[in-house]
Amino acid sequence: MFKRISYFIIGVLVIIHCNAQRVNDFHNWATTPPMGWNSWDCFGPTVTEAEVKANADYMAAHLKKYGWNYVVVDIRWYVANDKAHGYNETDPQFNIDEFGRFQPAVNRFPSSAGGKGFKPLADYLHAKGLKFGIHIMRGIPVVAVKDNLPIKNSTATAKDIFSPNDQCRWLHDMYTINPAKKGAQEYYNSIFEMYASWGLDFVKIDDLSSPIYFKEEIEMIRKAIDRTGRKIVLSTSPGETPIAQGQHVQANANMWRTVGDFWDSWGQLKEHFDVFDRWNKYRAFGAYPDGDMLPMGKIGIRAERGNPRMTNFTKDEQYTLMTLWSIFKSPLMFGGNLPDNDAFTDSLLTNSLALNVLNNSINNKPLFNDENKASWMAEESSSNVKYLAVFNKADQILADESKAIWKSGLMNRNTANQSKQVDIDITGAKKLYLIVNNGGDNIDWDHADWIEPKLYNGKDTISLTSLKWKKATSGWGKVRLNKAVSGSDLTVNGIKYDNGIGVHSSSVVEFDLPQGYTHFTTLVGIDQAATIQNVGATVNFLIFTQNPSGPIPPATAKIPISLKALGIHSACTITDIWSGKSLGKFTSDFLPEINRHGAGFYKIVPLK
Repeated sequence: MFKRISYFIIGVLVIIHCNAQRVNDFHNWATTPPMGWNSWDCFGPTVTEAEVKANADYMAAHLKKYGWNYVVVDIRWYVANDKAHGYNETDPQFNIDEFGRFQPAVNRFPSSAGGKGFKPLADYLHAKGLKFGIHIMRGIPVVAVKDNLPIKNSTATAKDIFSPNDQCRWLHDMYTINPAKKGAQEYYNSIFEMYASWGLDFVKIDDLSSPIYFKEEIEMIRKAIDRTGRKIVLSTSPGETPIAQGQHVQANANMWRTVGDFWDSWGQLKEHFDVFDRWNKYRAFGAYPDGDMLPMGKIGIRAERGNPRMTNFTKDEQYTLMTLWSIFKSPLMFGGNLPDNDAFTDSLLTNSLALNVLNNSINNKPLFNDENKASWMAEESSSNVKYLAVFNKADQILADESKAIWKSGLMNRNTANQSKQVDIDITGAKKLYLIVNNGGDNIDWDHADWIEPKLYNGKDTISLTSLKWKKATSGWGKVRLNKAVSGSDLTVNGIKYDNGIGVHSSSVVEFDLPQGYTHFTTLVGIDQAATIQNVGATVNFLIFTQNPSGPIPPATAKIPISLKALGIHSACTITDIWSGKSLGKFTSDFLPEINRHGAGFYKIVPLK
């Protein structure tokens, strides 16, 4: 009898312990994919407090009731004199405290004056029912190491815990923290104690995942967050996070990047079909593969890429973006300046049916994914309702390589001299097309240069850059004359050049040629902006003297869907999620007609 009672008590204690662990598990802090706004796509590293508040005000007034609640201040909020379209690394004015912890720049965030940090801004957001987030870089500040600042609650100093190895290649604010050193965990503890005191709800930590996965630092960050007792959602960045670390990142973070920076480029959007297919099995409760921000609305105001603009995505492409992110259950972080939203943009962000799929669907999975079309399905957890997403991916071929008069073959950072010389006959040509294609490695650092392009007619020489191109497109940024696409000097294999064209794949630069020129020469090369990365670029340079494009696909395509493949064996009704319209009753097959680059999103209810 006593033995039975003892077993019963032990069982109850085990259940209580397990439930307590579940309640304290950080995955419970993000029961659905986080939804919010991030300052990066519109303001880069220069956002101000007034701009953050303006976006928060808009969110509270128009979007909060639909589940949008995070407001995230992105990179370098601690630099007083940062710049748009890049970072000021020449003479940055850092704001840092006596324990080597960055503080908000007071000229940009006036409420932080007097050592208040971000608490006043967080209080402002919390009063509106919103949540506050920031971006930070992995590691310890270089300036803290240089000044050998002490670490709070430790006898160690910054010099004791840093390592110069594996420093971020694209921003040099931080050094790596050596996890084996005394004081390493204490440093991370100290910054998260401070963030918790500010009222932080979300942290996006950069340079953690790619090209190197910093497993031990991620574990130190996890411990530091948990010991604060504050529910701070952890987002790791950038990507692609190594797929081999899927289980580890799932066990330590609420969301993690599956790609590098994602901008308003159809080519990048199309890549997500393959990316989401391979990451789908790693999604779990409170742990979400992150397709990156939504570059929609008005972006580029003071951003890294491009000039102020409404997104380059067409309406069909925006439907594809929101449909794919919703049925994959990716976090939604809006990148545009919310006060500039138009009615169409808001209609995508406030569609309750689509957001219900994001938040409440289960068993999300791809049905098929080929070159021209794709489909996903999901189910409702509490009924036999199904959800279906259908996509028309058909593309015009940018460059039919069989028409090329010269092609480099795949080039990357390991190519000899990271360049190749071109000298080709163009006798009789009236057109010249310079094309750089993506090499297919799913890494978005394809910065490429056409160096000193020249035309010859036997006795005279003319620089191609002295002619005005007829058309120029670039996969990222804009085609630049005598500059790299990043805006820096044209630099190939460590050599700077004054003359040339900077692009990013996939790109086309089209020229009308003057009469009589018979030869074309140039040096094609991987720009240094790509080679300084640990990953670099993989591209293919192509030259054409005739239109390189393939045929234009039809404007729409009918894509057959077997209802039986969805598990529906009786009649059903289908509703268009985006329009809310009923499409009628169906029995065996469904044949939606989808615009090119567009998506259909459907709720399917079987009839009894």
